[in-house]
Amino acid sequence: MNFNLKGLLCCLLLTLVTLIGLGQDRQIDSIKSVISKAKEDSNKVNSLLLLSKKYFNEEPNEAINVASRARVLAEKIGFKRGEAYALKNIGIGYYMQGKYLETFDYWNQSMVYFDSVGDRQGVANILSNIGSVYFDQGDDANALENYLKSLKISEEIGDKLRIATALGNIGNVYLNKKATLDKALTFYLRALPISEEIGDQNIVGTTTVGIGEVYFKKENYDSALFYFNKSLVAYQGTEAVPYSLNQIGRVYTKRKNYELAVKNHLQAYELGKKLDAKLDMIQSLLGLGVAYEASGEYKKAIVAYRESESLSLEIGSKGDELKETYQGLASSFATLKDYSNAFKYQSLLTGLKDTLYNVATDKKLASLQFDFDIQKKQGQIDLLTKDQELKEKEISRQKLVRNGFIGGFAVVLIFGGVVFKQRNKIASEKKRSDELLLNILPEETAEELKATGTAKAKSFEMVTVLFTDFKNFTLASEILTAEELVEEINHCFSEFDRIISKYHIEKIKTIGDAYMCAGGLPIANTTNPIDVIHAGLEMVDFIARNKADRQAKGQPFFELRLGIHTGPVVAGIVGIKKFAYDIWGDTVNTASRMESSGEVGRVNISGTTYEIVKDHFNCIHRGKIEAKNKGQIDMYFVESAKVSCI
Repeated sequence: MNFNLKGLLCCLLLTLVTLIGLGQDRQIDSIKSVISKAKEDSNKVNSLLLLSKKYFNEEPNEAINVASRARVLAEKIGFKRGEAYALKNIGIGYYMQGKYLETFDYWNQSMVYFDSVGDRQGVANILSNIGSVYFDQGDDANALENYLKSLKISEEIGDKLRIATALGNIGNVYLNKKATLDKALTFYLRALPISEEIGDQNIVGTTTVGIGEVYFKKENYDSALFYFNKSLVAYQGTEAVPYSLNQIGRVYTKRKNYELAVKNHLQAYELGKKLDAKLDMIQSLLGLGVAYEASGEYKKAIVAYRESESLSLEIGSKGDELKETYQGLASSFATLKDYSNAFKYQSLLTGLKDTLYNVATDKKLASLQFDFDIQKKQGQIDLLTKDQELKEKEISRQKLVRNGFIGGFAVVLIFGGVVFKQRNKIASEKKRSDELLLNILPEETAEELKATGTAKAKSFEMVTVLFTDFKNFTLASEILTAEELVEEINHCFSEFDRIISKYHIEKIKTIGDAYMCAGGLPIANTTNPIDVIHAGLEMVDFIARNKADRQAKGQPFFELRLGIHTGPVVAGIVGIKKFAYDIWGDTVNTASRMESSGEVGRVNISGTTYEIVKDHFNCIHRGKIEAKNKGQIDMYFVESAKVSCI
């Protein structure tokens, strides 16, 4: 299943289950019995709302009818909150039918009622729903706008469930484009600790899947695997388990561990079969086909692809699933030199691409019509809700503006070119200034500084700090020229910058030949110890390769000591000139001792960090090592990452 669609369905599910004053779900007949005996009061309204909810999926027309009854009764008894939920449920009924214009109409009415009774939670919920419809339509801009509004209200009222949901939704929007993957990751990482805190495993699962997808697209397969495994744990006992297993299988295929790839895809297929989840079954078969094809088992790949084709045609799917299936069949048959079948499936693929193009065109046209209808409807709503006096004032103001515009048009023509050039120059300088600021400060801190002129210091409970230092630096500095020395340091530190960016780690500073960075800030997360160790292992590997290359050329080389420790820190900006983002605390001092107490070419970590990451890395206990001004500290050398098995 496509992740974005899955995220959308999860978001909608959250909105469907939250109804005012309702008890445990009962059977439809039982609810009807309660309604038939109930007085015409708020309890009866709530029972009708519950009954309408039971019809959402299977009988949306009946859901609309029942919710309409609830609305009439709520209006009769003056139960405005009930009216708000009734309008919301009517909108959901229309959504399930794909009637988005009617959906928006009733949800907008619902939002007005929620606002009138001061139910800001209800407003946030409706905004989230509207955002999901826009997202479903491919309108990322409007989806994002509504999600951000929902987030703002949720944060103001302290609704952690909806904060986590909104953050995840925003992450889903940014996940759509490669250029915004880092933004997606930022929002997912903000959502994760909140969802874990409130114990909502559905949101934990959806969020960790999103993070996994980001890392998968970035080709950081170790981190992707970690988060997909985390989503699997969160989804246990739900129908989403096959999806996580398929994602894990994809990662193993990329890592060329085909045995584990096949194992996870087969497990996902069997679970999907039990659940009659055909899309999950198709994804499993596609994953199997790709894994078999990559491992050279082309006949097995063909069997899997053909079963995927059969299921896709059975459910009427002509999208990406069938396209990938035909691609796999064409390439597998071609490799086996069965050119007749290869040509057959290539032809089917070509025809399908044409169909998909037409479908995409139709969808685009439908989307444009949808936008037009929504704008038209919104215009009607605005006209109906605005006070006549205000309308007249607005018309008068517009006339003045228009007349002023006409009168000043000649002036605009004269000075337009100058203004345009100046504006472009200012925009260019602002962009350059912003880029320079982001080069020295985290994005979140930079934005706060620009907005307020200052940035508050913050405490972080779990940050992993990494220090490096070069052995033989003094010797090399005596042999190399100044230019050569700086060039070599820049070569090494630039690669370190690239590595930590890959793992979403913040560079703190360099001091001479020392390099310092930290994970878990400015956006707190729970995986920073793992991310930082992965980065440390890559740094060590890079320096080893660089040493071998320089030795072969008879050039002096650096060797690396690297230390890591995890704990609390305080972070903030210091100075008024050449200000810098820095961190303080005993954690920083201990991390420095891990570096100085380490050995060349090894990742040395504290016992504290080891306890957090021991299930993810193979480590050697060094025992208690004397550290300057710290006494005896448990230290470990990290050997390698453990291979995850499901």
